[in-house]
Amino acid sequence: MGRRIKAIIILSAVIATLFVVKYAFTTNHNPLLNIEQNNINKTKISPQRLFDQTWQVIRNEYYDPNFNDQYWLRWKRHYNGKIKTTDDAKVAIETMVASLNDPYSRFLSKEEFAEQNSSIASKFSGIGVNIVNDSGKIRIINVLENTPAQFADIKIGDILISVDDKKVSGMSLAEVSNLVKGPVNTFVNINILRDDEILKKKIIRKEITIKTVKSSVQDDIGYIQILSFISNSTPNEFLEALENTDKTKGLIIDLRGNTGGLLPNAVFVSNLFLENGRKIVSIVGRNGYHYDVISEDSNVDIEKPVVILVDNSSASASEIFSGAMKDYKRAKLVGTKTFGKGMVQKIISLPNETGINLTVAKYLTPAGFDINKNGIAPDIEEKITDEDILEKRDPQYDKAKELLESMISLEK
Repeated sequence: MGRRIKAIIILSAVIATLFVVKYAFTTNHNPLLNIEQNNINKTKISPQRLFDQTWQVIRNEYYDPNFNDQYWLRWKRHYNGKIKTTDDAKVAIETMVASLNDPYSRFLSKEEFAEQNSSIASKFSGIGVNIVNDSGKIRIINVLENTPAQFADIKIGDILISVDDKKVSGMSLAEVSNLVKGPVNTFVNINILRDDEILKKKIIRKEITIKTVKSSVQDDIGYIQILSFISNSTPNEFLEALENTDKTKGLIIDLRGNTGGLLPNAVFVSNLFLENGRKIVSIVGRNGYHYDVISEDSNVDIEKPVVILVDNSSASASEIFSGAMKDYKRAKLVGTKTFGKGMVQKIISLPNETGINLTVAKYLTPAGFDINKNGIAPDIEEKITDEDILEKRDPQYDKAKELLESMISLEK
């Protein structure tokens, strides 16, 4: 298998591109798979027309033709002639979308849409940190390896006070992120709070490439962690991880904390493990539209046993992959029940460089199980306690390794 994977690695970018393009082409007949329609629309229109166009998009494409049991025309009548500014349009659209009572459909402002596109491209110009709003404080929760932030000694837990003398308290995460980002090789001045001490940092911005797949080898066991399915580079990175773990006798694939991403990425990874002609996922759209995604010959023969780690944050694309692997008994699942997000969103560009993530379908596992709000139960339930975290233990990984070793011994 090693030589075969090496050949694929050489052409992996082409393979990944062709795979996604194939599904983009099928959207002419199967619009439910067109979830990567993320090109920015720079057409400028009035705020009123932006609202009207968004209303029309939802009317034409939303999964529920009853729009959460409401008369959809009422929103167009309610806001007709009343929207004058960009903020007016944002508030009106968000109010309209909220009426669907759908946590996964959301309007994206210009800044939010650009942020999402950066995640999909897995590249941006910045310093290499992830931030959260912690009770009004902008806290750094991750520092990416080999980035300007790491070289500047930024630490997890640091609180961001200001960026280029602008205090960030009260700002949204998108606003703070836009302050930190900027052209490559320009500098940004930030003040951080660490242990009651304010530290001043001058950091150069560089192009940051986000890795979504990590791999390692311990004895005869390969470990592959898929952090997210959101990036266009995920298929490429997963093939590289397979090459790195090629000589092992079994695989642990870690999907814990993986909240999902692009549907074609989940299909791509599933396709590497399933026999030709297997159903990977069923997609059910508006008015009962039904489409089955079928596996094809990938020229990669992965016959070694597999254990998949899941938890209650494993969602969406993670559930597509783990659900297919479980249904065909191609892998054992260890951990806790998954999140239960079985709805498919389409990324739709709107004028004024905005966009909307709109629910257009739901998906079922190959066996026909509806994941939404149900989740996927692991074959072996194993929890992590607060004490485990404090002591830096990982009983889920330990259980997966124990199970995998027994599966390997059975194959001898």
